[in-house]
Amino acid sequence: MTDTQTARTEAAAYDTDVAVVGCGPVGTLLAVLLGQRGHRVTIVDKWPAPYAQPRAVTYDHEIARILAILGIDSDNDPAVEYHDDLYYWRNAEGEDLLEVDWKSIAASGWRTRYWFSQPELEKRLREIAATLPSVTMLRGWTATDLEQNDDAVVLTGQVTCTNGDSATEVIRAKYVVGADGANSFVRTALGLDFADHGFFFDWLILDMIMPDISGLDLGPTHWQLCDPARPTTIVPGGPGRRRWEYMVLPGEDPVELASEQSAWHLLEPWGVTPANAELERSAVYRFQARWAENWRNGRGLIAGDAAHLMPPFAGEGMCAGLRDALALAWRLDLVLSGRSSDDVLDTYGTERKGHVQHYIDFSIRLGKIICISDADDAAARDQQMIAELAASDGTPVDTDMASLGPGLWHSGTAHAGELSVQGVVEANGRRGRFDDVVGRGWTVIGRGASTADVLTDEQRRLWDRLDGRYVRIGPAGADCDVVDVDGTYGRWLDEIGADFMILRPDFYVAATAPDAAALRDSLGTILDGLHLTTTDRAPVTTR
Repeated sequence: MTDTQTARTEAAAYDTDVAVVGCGPVGTLLAVLLGQRGHRVTIVDKWPAPYAQPRAVTYDHEIARILAILGIDSDNDPAVEYHDDLYYWRNAEGEDLLEVDWKSIAASGWRTRYWFSQPELEKRLREIAATLPSVTMLRGWTATDLEQNDDAVVLTGQVTCTNGDSATEVIRAKYVVGADGANSFVRTALGLDFADHGFFFDWLILDMIMPDISGLDLGPTHWQLCDPARPTTIVPGGPGRRRWEYMVLPGEDPVELASEQSAWHLLEPWGVTPANAELERSAVYRFQARWAENWRNGRGLIAGDAAHLMPPFAGEGMCAGLRDALALAWRLDLVLSGRSSDDVLDTYGTERKGHVQHYIDFSIRLGKIICISDADDAAARDQQMIAELAASDGTPVDTDMASLGPGLWHSGTAHAGELSVQGVVEANGRRGRFDDVVGRGWTVIGRGASTADVLTDEQRRLWDRLDGRYVRIGPAGADCDVVDVDGTYGRWLDEIGADFMILRPDFYVAATAPDAAALRDSLGTILDGLHLTTTDRAPVTTR
């Protein structure tokens, strides 16, 4: 039987390659990324229509880099905005406590912080998914049972019919991914634990439509009012929108606080009234810290809020979920295309859990500073933070960065497990960001000797099986494939004493190396961890 005949036989045995439960941004992004690679994806959601209210309002430079895979340019998109302003923390007296750099271009090549409307972003993702013939989206489909064996996952659901009746449907898939939120059916069905980590605060979220804020004194573009009488966050909510977040104080009734009358009363000090603003949403949310210890059981995996929840103080909740989607997509692509065994999926959870734990811990630390409602404790905090700010000589704090947990990167090599830099380059008559000009995927970047020539024959064969790229980079006038226009890569490699780096499809550094021998050693480690197979799907090793 030919490879094509084998593939057709396998396809006929399944309704889809991957069943994704949850049509939010995480599940839809995963479906799009797999659909772009030609894999069959069926994405189901229990709600008949998309949720139309705002939720997340901000994402960082890494997410801008991920969205660019889909052709979404965060710097020039009508649904996204950015602001050349710092993020300020101020006390009740209006004194600055902290200044965070939310205005610079990050090392990964995009602006540090962007603002958007989640319903608009999700609509964009659904529209992209609709252009992919291998992606099917089913709404009003509630998952009720999940069974798996060595060959498949069988997902059973109740479907709401147009006449109001319901029917039972079954989807047989190679893999299932639960991106179905904090109360995930998939996580429960897979028996994956989800533990609380001792941080709970209720906050009121007010989302306002405000196309014109001229004449209103709302303070800085994005800031935190650290007032013990009522800790408050004021940030953009995307073009034409603003958001206020108020901590629910001890003894207050969250339902009463979320009433429309209460909302407008809280907004009065800012001059915000029904005459100049529209209340789009008023809701109380419980900020909490939770994560699953294991993210995979056999052919079932979880992502997004199904795998982790974090307080919003670092603005990284949805960002973490979209990172999950990309990290899972390239692994599933390798498995579904027959290039890797599904052992490669084991590192998905270990890497992402370690990464998300960092941001959850960071968010908790921020929350413990912000959520102080005792006047004496707040005064002590203010005194300490004002002194620290004065000692900083006016240098804003950089935004926080996390490293991956244990997985497919060579520990012990500089910057491995971290998000890679991205600079402006030139090649083949084009100039722009590296991702756009050179491309995305597994890439060996080096300077000096040809990167392909320094690998072994076996490594080149396996690298080609990954569709890996070889890039020789250098300054203008050098003998190279790609010109390092702004010197980003030269400076970065000089700082760590390296001549090579291995870049993964999710933009993380798999390894760096000072010379060809070290590159071969690191690449061998990475290739072994990928559990690559031969064309007949037999496992291979590099040593």
